[in-house]
Amino acid sequence: MRKIIVGAFTSLDGVMQAPGGPDEDPSGGFRHGGWAFPFFDEDMGKAVDEMFSEPFDLLLGRKTYDIFAAHWPYAGADDPIGSLFDRITKYVATRDPGMALDWQNSRTLGTDVVETLGELKKEDGPNLLTQGSTDFLQTLFRHGLVDEMYVSVFPVILGSGKRLFGDGAAPVTLKLLGSKASGSGIVVNRYVSAGPVATGSFEFEQPTEAELERRRKLS
Repeated sequence: MRKIIVGAFTSLDGVMQAPGGPDEDPSGGFRHGGWAFPFFDEDMGKAVDEMFSEPFDLLLGRKTYDIFAAHWPYAGADDPIGSLFDRITKYVATRDPGMALDWQNSRTLGTDVVETLGELKKEDGPNLLTQGSTDFLQTLFRHGLVDEMYVSVFPVILGSGKRLFGDGAAPVTLKLLGSKASGSGIVVNRYVSAGPVATGSFEFEQPTEAELERRRKLS
């Protein structure tokens, strides 16, 4: 069985858009492209190495695929990430079934992405790791397809932009497997899905008259 693992860089307010550079994704008038760069330190580099330490294939939305395909094949054979990404399989979610994928070892997920991912997860093979792909992630969250997440939270508030979680994500409880802080203040959290959302109450066993009145006003 293959797992779908999300790898995400986010601001403290959950924005994922264009962490790597000002021209990466300026859609919607986003003006803070490249916000991750000033915080990226040796500790964060080790965290990325850990995320890439087990065999994986890439799972990408079309826009992130375009960004990667215009960069990583040209990084040079001595770049460990570039050579790794070049070698492995890239699965791409696109609404255009005729999209030409020129980067080697790339293939589309077809017209029914959810069904295709369900079949891929049943196979033996490397896990499926996302990078970026904010819009595509909403499909994964909505259909409960995510098994694990590496969420790196950077100490910056961006105010607007594409966010890790939009409306409609399937409710789920997460278990924290590990957390590390870099010297620059990035907190890298690793989560695994842990079942349905459980609820409880801090209220008195017998509600006060004031509480009962409050509930009546809500209804």
